[in-house]
Amino acid sequence: SELIKPYLGSKYKVTEVPKSLIFYMSKHSGPVNEIQWCPVLEQSHLLLSASMDKTVKVWDAVDTGCCLKTFSCHSCAVRAARWSSCGRRILSGGFDSMLHLTDVETGKQIFSSKTEFRISALKFHPAESNVFICGGFSPEVKAWDLRTSKVLRVYKAAVQQTLDILFLPEGREFLTSTDAVSRDSADRTIVAWDFQSAAKISNQIFHERYTCPSLSLHPKESVFVAQTNGNYLALFSAQRPYRINKKKRYEGHKVEGFAVGCEFSPDGTLLVTGSSDGKVFFYNYHTSRIIRTLSAHKEACVSATFHPVLPSLLATCDWAGEIKIWQ
Repeated sequence: SELIKPYLGSKYKVTEVPKSLIFYMSKHSGPVNEIQWCPVLEQSHLLLSASMDKTVKVWDAVDTGCCLKTFSCHSCAVRAARWSSCGRRILSGGFDSMLHLTDVETGKQIFSSKTEFRISALKFHPAESNVFICGGFSPEVKAWDLRTSKVLRVYKAAVQQTLDILFLPEGREFLTSTDAVSRDSADRTIVAWDFQSAAKISNQIFHERYTCPSLSLHPKESVFVAQTNGNYLALFSAQRPYRINKKKRYEGHKVEGFAVGCEFSPDGTLLVTGSSDGKVFFYNYHTSRIIRTLSAHKEACVSATFHPVLPSLLATCDWAGEIKIWQ
């Protein structure tokens, strides 16, 4: 993309809050669960989307707003999809309990495997590009190796479902947010794991009686946020013992049972989240104040993600199947 080229060599500028709609993209016939910009910066005009309509799509979301590819390898809703670190493959998992690794150019499946549970979360290891973690409607979370097409490790938690997975820097540890069995107890909502040994490091991280549909790591500081069903974002240390910051919480948006995503801007100054009322909220990370709200969608906005290179470009998606690009 010619628009991205000038930014590739330079330092990322301060993130601006987007004000205007550039592209309105609606080729999905069901809710969009997840969107992700391609991690290869030269190809970061590409946006990936996973939908309840059983498809995964790739868009040119910077230059044209057009859908470039549609992959229909799943027979049920696609709940999670991630770019590989090389940007040439897409890993997807769905309610058909299938995992697929698809070659973006040819559309062929490089790897396919049936799991024992419906998949709701997938994350690649930050340092080992062939390793990923898969979770879903099961008490177990599994690490897979794409080179062998086999499960590397099993992490056993006394939960009903894994809602999200977050690797901590370097990938030696990771967190899972869960729908715990005993809602009367507040433990096990967020569990920390040792990646290598599969040992549970802590399950006493979050003591409120809310589940956390999504987790996000700060790009520069050793902290992470958890989206909670209590309609606020909680802030935690990303180092043991992962203490909650009781002085800061980010509230104003609504979650209401939707898997509403949240993330920090690439420069770490803003925190952005969708909202079940269709709005996007921008919080000042340091003060936790709302800087602005964007009336983005009519239905629940479940994901808002900043472009990794262009300082104010934002992609949002919603429960009606729409994707919008803002600047």
